[in-house]
Amino acid sequence: MTEFRTATLTRLSMTHFRNYASLTLPLSAAMVAFVGPNGAGKTNILEAISFLTAGRGLRRAALADIARKDGDGSWSVAATILMDELETKIGTGLAAGTTGRRVRIDGEDVRGSESLLEYMRVLWLVPSMDGLFTGPGSDRRRFLDRLTLAIDPAHGRRVGDFETALRQRNRLLDQGGSDAYLSALEQQVAELGTAVSLARGETVNLLSRMIAAQADQNLPFPHATVALEGAFEAETVGLGASDREDLYRRMLQEGRARDRAAGRTLNGPHLSDLKVWHAAKSMPAAQSSTGEQKALLIGLILAHAELTAKVSGMTPVLLLDEVAAHLDPNRRAALFSKLETLGGQVFMTGTDAALFDALPRSAEVFEIKDHAGTLIRAAEAS
Repeated sequence: MTEFRTATLTRLSMTHFRNYASLTLPLSAAMVAFVGPNGAGKTNILEAISFLTAGRGLRRAALADIARKDGDGSWSVAATILMDELETKIGTGLAAGTTGRRVRIDGEDVRGSESLLEYMRVLWLVPSMDGLFTGPGSDRRRFLDRLTLAIDPAHGRRVGDFETALRQRNRLLDQGGSDAYLSALEQQVAELGTAVSLARGETVNLLSRMIAAQADQNLPFPHATVALEGAFEAETVGLGASDREDLYRRMLQEGRARDRAAGRTLNGPHLSDLKVWHAAKSMPAAQSSTGEQKALLIGLILAHAELTAKVSGMTPVLLLDEVAAHLDPNRRAALFSKLETLGGQVFMTGTDAALFDALPRSAEVFEIKDHAGTLIRAAEAS
């Protein structure tokens, strides 16, 4: 995947972030592992990196909750990124006494975290996602929206605006309001909801094709079949954007009494679901074994990483939290080999350094202990 642009973190700094008063890590490898006991702060480092792109980070935590407990309420993450042989300094954080996230690029304030997508696309797989296939549909929608954001930078703002418009409609139905205002709001909901649904559907279609294209790679991770399902998708299948908007607007108008009684909007893409099957077994992922679900999820992330590079022209940074520990040695070695082939920077965590013995010689390993990081395996020049 060398034809794609690759962003490489060469320095990462954190201040008042979670358990770290201050931490700076010089980085020189494409594959980096952090090892140490549970609770040492390995995942916190991955979370810090996840804030160097658009979104709410891999834990989706409130900004105020990220600040170190004995600090002044502020926190920051900064990094030096090398791409196209040019260095860029990016940073984000929360100032004391404020509520909004601040983003800076080369020392200049910029509006919105979406600007960071020009420098980094970040994907992650963390233990909290282990129940993705068996959990509520809202988790899978959020997962799909993250996948979509990586290839469509405007998607995050569309989803946010759509959810805001929905809440305003629900409030207006409850409190009463003019039909003209309600109609205007429903038009906005229809436009935004249609755009969100189409973007999700396009991501699913592209991901399906990428999974099919990987069939000859002989990866030890089962292939998935994915689909976007829901009442809204079923009722609007085959319709163009304009016709979908019109139909959704009529649905909203005709459903006012029902939605007012329910206290919420009962139809729309906010209720859609990402369905995943184990392709070889024609079995819903939710019915697969725990190990198969983990392997399916890894396969999805790998396929999406390739898709992100193909669509955006930029190889994504991958964050894999405690993934290696759940794989047998053969699958672990195959994962490391595939990650090396992808060509982007990868950050992994584990409690045992032996889990990363199969990493290429060009990788580096840090021990995380006592709120500090120590390089215990340096990258060897190729």
